[in-house]
Amino acid sequence: MTQAPAPESAGFDLILSHGTVVTPGGRANTDVGVRGGRIVAIGDLGTAKTANRVDCAGLHILPGVIDTQVHFREPGLTHKEDIEHGTMAAACGGVTAIFEMPNVKPLTITPETLADKMQLAARAPWVDYAFYFGGTANNAAHLAEWENLPGVCGIKIFMGSSTGDLLCAEDEHIENILRHGKRIVAAHAEDEAMMNANKATLLGDSHDVRLHPVWRSVESCVSATTRLIRLARKTGRRVHILHISTAEELDIIKDHKDIVSCEVLPNHLTFSAPDCYERLGTRAQQNPPIREQRHQDALWAAVNNGLIDILGSDHAAHTIDEKDQTYPASPSGTPGVQTLVPVMLNHIHEGRLSLERFVELVSYGPQRIHQIANKGRIALGYDADFTIVDLNATHTITNAQQKSKCGWTPYDGMRVTGWPVMTVVRGHIVMRDDELVGSPVGTPVRFRETL
Repeated sequence: MTQAPAPESAGFDLILSHGTVVTPGGRANTDVGVRGGRIVAIGDLGTAKTANRVDCAGLHILPGVIDTQVHFREPGLTHKEDIEHGTMAAACGGVTAIFEMPNVKPLTITPETLADKMQLAARAPWVDYAFYFGGTANNAAHLAEWENLPGVCGIKIFMGSSTGDLLCAEDEHIENILRHGKRIVAAHAEDEAMMNANKATLLGDSHDVRLHPVWRSVESCVSATTRLIRLARKTGRRVHILHISTAEELDIIKDHKDIVSCEVLPNHLTFSAPDCYERLGTRAQQNPPIREQRHQDALWAAVNNGLIDILGSDHAAHTIDEKDQTYPASPSGTPGVQTLVPVMLNHIHEGRLSLERFVELVSYGPQRIHQIANKGRIALGYDADFTIVDLNATHTITNAQQKSKCGWTPYDGMRVTGWPVMTVVRGHIVMRDDELVGSPVGTPVRFRETL
């Protein structure tokens, strides 16, 4: 496959040579030329002038991985993570852009708190970035205006598993948010009332983390997802359901794909209960919970039949001391932005999905659902974002590798085949062979709906 290259006399800033390039039209053994941060040539560039030529023989050049769900804890919770360290972890994991969540201190629910976050992010971002704007009962009337502020990737609502203004558990409040604005609304879909009842009656005084998926039950997820879809239909608003964890939700969503998209996490595709809790204890604790094998089997079927739109990490760092508290005082969440790519490449190696399907989930899906401008594919005119991987490299994931401030991973000790060897953000190499290169180059992601 060859797309007409830009005139060679102009020269290139970067040429990636001899790699297997994964394009929307299929795999091609070819070169990619970059100038001014954009892809300007795809084809034989063997004699072209360039400031930097990188031999990618034996490697696969993927469009840059976009992780659409991370919690980088800044401002207010930077003892366990911040944007600089989170984006360092992203770059080292082969991720070229991240979408960060609003549950920080103060919450990202006003133009002022968003502007503050944008200013903080601009100090040392290793990859490109955008932020979810938190939807609440109190700011709903303003969201049609505020969702279009620079750097906003969409609206986030928490139907459960949050506190203060971000908790939006009542249907009337959710409906009011959905009625104000047009951009995608992403939801944490757990039923707060159900979970509160379960905690009193089923969890009681127990400190057994194996009860986490009992407390945060299948029924609570099904209830929240059903309610959200009903309200989406009523208001005509697109919704995106984050971190699906149950087989039952998938059975509901499949009948509503015209208005509902959904995400799955590597953790739910890799770990299962009760083994993960017996092996990792509270370090496997997250919301929604990791569940029994039947749910994982259903998630894998949905990944491969096209029902799932996006794969995100839900990187949610806590310190080891916090995680090692006695359940349920231990906080939910695990780091994951640096391990998303190698864990999923290992699943590809083991035959659970194709490389092309992976690219759909981490590049094409995010671009489509969020209407990202100029990212998500290897094609002329697009941003020169690349995740370059060695599908045959074998490594062991360790805590010591992690750039996250929290310094640990639930995958510590896992042997994987498939590894990110280079991360390129708009033509800048920011990671090569597990080492950060150059300086932070991240800028805000742009979106078609707000251009």
